[in-house]
Amino acid sequence: MKKLAFLLVITLSVIACKKDKGSSKEAIKKVKKYTIKQMMDNESVFGGSFSPDKSKLLVTSNRSGIYNMYTVSTSDGTFTPITASDSSSVFARSYFPKDNRILFSMDNNGDEIYHIFLRELDGSIKELTPQKGARASFYGWSKDKKSFFYASNKRDKRFMDVYEMDIETLIPKMIYENKEGYNVAAISNNKNYFALSKTVNTNDSDLFLYNRTSKKNTKINKTLSGNSAADFSTDDTNFYYTTDADGEFASLMKYNITSGEIEKVLQKKWDVSGSYFTNNGKYRVTYINEDAKNVIEIFDIEAGKNIELPNVDGKSITNVGFSRDESMMRFYAGGSHTPSNLYVYDLKTKKQTQLTDVLNKEIDGADLVNAKVIRYPSFDGVTIPAIYYLPHQATENNKVPALVWVHGGPGGQSRQGFNSRIQYLVNHGYAVLAVNNRGSSGYGKTFFTMDDLNHGEKDLQDCVEGKNWLAKQPQIDGDKIGIIGGSYGGYMTMAALTYTPEEFAVGVNIFGVTNWMRTLKSIPPYWESFREALYKELGDPHSADSVRLKKISPLFHTDKVTKPLMVLQGAKDPRVLQIESDEIVAGVKKNGVPVEYVLFDDEGHGFVKKKNQIESNSRILKFLDKYLKKEEPLQNNEL
Repeated sequence: MKKLAFLLVITLSVIACKKDKGSSKEAIKKVKKYTIKQMMDNESVFGGSFSPDKSKLLVTSNRSGIYNMYTVSTSDGTFTPITASDSSSVFARSYFPKDNRILFSMDNNGDEIYHIFLRELDGSIKELTPQKGARASFYGWSKDKKSFFYASNKRDKRFMDVYEMDIETLIPKMIYENKEGYNVAAISNNKNYFALSKTVNTNDSDLFLYNRTSKKNTKINKTLSGNSAADFSTDDTNFYYTTDADGEFASLMKYNITSGEIEKVLQKKWDVSGSYFTNNGKYRVTYINEDAKNVIEIFDIEAGKNIELPNVDGKSITNVGFSRDESMMRFYAGGSHTPSNLYVYDLKTKKQTQLTDVLNKEIDGADLVNAKVIRYPSFDGVTIPAIYYLPHQATENNKVPALVWVHGGPGGQSRQGFNSRIQYLVNHGYAVLAVNNRGSSGYGKTFFTMDDLNHGEKDLQDCVEGKNWLAKQPQIDGDKIGIIGGSYGGYMTMAALTYTPEEFAVGVNIFGVTNWMRTLKSIPPYWESFREALYKELGDPHSADSVRLKKISPLFHTDKVTKPLMVLQGAKDPRVLQIESDEIVAGVKKNGVPVEYVLFDDEGHGFVKKKNQIESNSRILKFLDKYLKKEEPLQNNEL
């Protein structure tokens, strides 16, 4: 099992400047600067469950300023709102298999206690998992389409049991009682086999097949390795999973349930991150994490080869889904320079139809930038991958300030995808280097475990070396380099300002951990199955490890911070508690250092409401302009 990561993904790009005729100076490319409102008016759309007649897709969109459910016509892209929440976000899950009833989920403004709801044909809403304080997660439909599965911790807040709910009676029945901390990862079509995983550490897990009839639990993996369930074959004779048992990267394997024989199905030079079969087993869809970008292969089982994917003018297809009869595919395609749009594709006629155009009409796509993957050596010779975003206007004669961006995690990965926040910063003249420091996923299991029990040390040095790489670039002002990150990246920001106080000119900490002992002791109860793995990687706060955890917790060393700091936090965050940010702000202020604190009462671990995204990002730019670029900040109406 890979580390639980909370990724803030950033992507941008590079364009070369032209030389002036008869001059040795480079011409500065003119780029229109956009306000934060313009940049955040890009629409975010995801999901896409086909209606039974394939005339509509059910999606989630933030076009109203908050995530709500919409249906989208598969013929002309017409959006129809289904919900109109103005507080908690609504996340679409699925149409019912044979009618237009809808399942969706909501939490309470980011507290992550999700409940499952039903929207009836007449528009009325029924809460299906009303137990207060209990979390529920939709697991999918039964093969006969008469029921669906979901997980809930209503019996024991530490463990997720599995329930089956009949779609006519809406009466749930527990079908797996989880008393030993397993994670139910897949359910066979005949409902007799459950794929169970048991976390060993943040990279490795044991994988089992549980037979509900015989009560026998069979271990699949023979060695300690990273294993993840994928899917069952349509006839339930084979179970598919991924493992890194025989190499640095995960391969796709097939386990014969009767004989126990294991066969390697697919191996790449990168991690096979997931695979599943379409409804009737016609296609096998596989995702590969290729150098921080999704690559998708769709294998036609009968033909014995991959199908050719639609051409989308150089954009990458990032996600796909199929109608239940497997005749139509919906997909998303985009890039670091453009947000992903939704398409439908007729697999027989090869006709593709673009259903959305999510880039704000006021933005010229030529003003946005494309990501460039680079690599640099760290202090000990380890090669560090990173994604580099250089403003169009940057030249050797017009040097720009820069930011080292650190992803969430531990164990996350900065990936090549569109991010409005970072496009906004780059548009306003900041280069960004998104560092995938040691401990990041996607670069092999050895690299992934390199930061175990040395957080705030070698991984921090990787970030410092990223700053040094930036300082050597001819378009970068080496005296104006800051550090920014969210969650674990926020911790790295505080670690940088605390333990390497002269390296970075400023820091932006977005809901970052600052007291590891408190954070590890206050892990949400529904993370119980993962708790010991986190302790093995980071340290056990109830043991002698607490000495080291205190040493690497910036809260206890705030007297060392000398550079301007900005902190952003959601009050309902269940992962990084508000007190983490409250206390670090109070501690740093004692040094007489400039500190700005932005707190949102209606957000959790990540800011999902557009009004809060606009506020947070505009405040970040004003802070950077004042303390990093050292310019007079623009007025609010200019941002």
